[in-house]
Amino acid sequence: MGASSSTQQAGSSEQREAESFAASVGALPMLQNSFPKLADPQTSAIPLESLQKCFDVSCETPDFESTEAPDPSSFLGVLNHLGKSLVDEFFLAEKEGISWIEFVKGYVKCCGRMTASMSLNVLMRLFATTLARSGSPSKLEFESMDDGGYKISGYLLPADVLILLWMSWTMLWDSKTSNGKERNLFLPDVSHLALSAVVSCCDGLDGVDYWDCDLAGLEVQLPAGKFLAWALATAPSLTDCLTQFINSRLQNGGSSGDESAQGTSNAGGSVSSNARSSYLLTCGRAWAISLSLRSAISVEILKPYFPSDGDQSDEHVLYRSSVHGKGLNRFWSNVEGYHGPLLILVSATSGDTHGDNSTAKKWTIGALTQQGLENKESFYGTSATLYAICPVFHVFPPSGKEKNFVYSHLHHARGYDPHPKPAGIGFGGSMGNERLYIDEDFARVTVRHHAVDKTYQNGPLFPNQGFLPVEALISEVEVWGLGGEAARSVQTSYKKREELFTEQRRKVDLKTFSNWEDSPEKMMMDMMGDPNRVRREDR
Repeated sequence: MGASSSTQQAGSSEQREAESFAASVGALPMLQNSFPKLADPQTSAIPLESLQKCFDVSCETPDFESTEAPDPSSFLGVLNHLGKSLVDEFFLAEKEGISWIEFVKGYVKCCGRMTASMSLNVLMRLFATTLARSGSPSKLEFESMDDGGYKISGYLLPADVLILLWMSWTMLWDSKTSNGKERNLFLPDVSHLALSAVVSCCDGLDGVDYWDCDLAGLEVQLPAGKFLAWALATAPSLTDCLTQFINSRLQNGGSSGDESAQGTSNAGGSVSSNARSSYLLTCGRAWAISLSLRSAISVEILKPYFPSDGDQSDEHVLYRSSVHGKGLNRFWSNVEGYHGPLLILVSATSGDTHGDNSTAKKWTIGALTQQGLENKESFYGTSATLYAICPVFHVFPPSGKEKNFVYSHLHHARGYDPHPKPAGIGFGGSMGNERLYIDEDFARVTVRHHAVDKTYQNGPLFPNQGFLPVEALISEVEVWGLGGEAARSVQTSYKKREELFTEQRRKVDLKTFSNWEDSPEKMMMDMMGDPNRVRREDR
């Protein structure tokens, strides 16, 4: 009796501890709701096959954003083993199946409250297990630590990085599209993100052409330690893909296994049409930027590619130079009044743009501001981030040394100014020596070395930038509003109010002028006749 009571107390204590960990992340009600739907009523345990089926993901022919997509056969082989690998890696099955305690403990292992590095280790363990099950043994090695974590050694190949990114995207895609609608799996172009990992982790890449690079054919090794450091610095939200996938599947209950699997294997959906448009912010680029953020902006920036009913991508685009026209005036008329985060993208071409086209290189950079733009004669802002987007993705957050985040100035006809401030848009650096500067006509963009800038962290904004300032021809400028519906409604109200004021100023009520002496025509005639004539002041 005493031994039985002691065993029950130990089990009860273990259950309370597991449930408290799940409750700390707000997942306990969801687990309590999903367990009865998955469990066998006779054994009060979840059969191993049922939980594997719940997390099963399958796809036959995915759609690709890139027209030069690599062979997806190896990735699809990995994807077919994702569900089994996840259950076997984190959920301990007993004789009758997975009990309530092991179900909660398994969830806490992969989705519980933990440090960013531990969460990344969980994702890497799942990736290595899935890769090995598909017949492609991973070169990663895991060593258990005293604190329950793992020390990862070994290396990854560039092809492994592509598969890891696509696997993470698939889990995010599944969680966003598990609403009963049939949508085919869409794989974005993540070459710029994979190249970022290769450049950050490998040496001796001087001969690599970043604009025409076969990632799968690169014979370089990415050390595990360097790759983890890159992921924590560049894509800290990568691990959220696994958490959202597990939560989505469990929230849908026991019936989600078949429906979710069909959701990623049947044709349909509307994201691919948006992603293949001519926008600078493609689906892959939007996801890369969202991975670098830990805020609501990371969700807002992906909304055009996971649209809800009535939500269109055009609603997020405030300005496109190819549609609204080039120039600061056209730009300002479209972004004025928007009080929310803004993503400004610039596509430009540097090199010999007139002679041999082989020397001309096209690249895309961006800036994310936390507030709307203001017409000022000095730098302003509370925070902002610079991005090298294509062909290699890099993030340059604030360094904390200076606060010259944004400069945006538009000339107004206010009379003579002997020392006018330059009209244009700049980021970082100092007045006249900005790290990134767009001229008034939106014809050229000037990019300077990071040595002139103490506001943003160091690094080149495009490959082979060099130390001298680079002046490039602008081909497109885009501005995306990421402040949500509230910021859009405020801007709409602002524009309507400005239009009303403009219309009122255009109208002249002739009834207010009783005779010729009070008319504006008489006033103009007198001024043209003798503007310097001394006039008597009426008192």
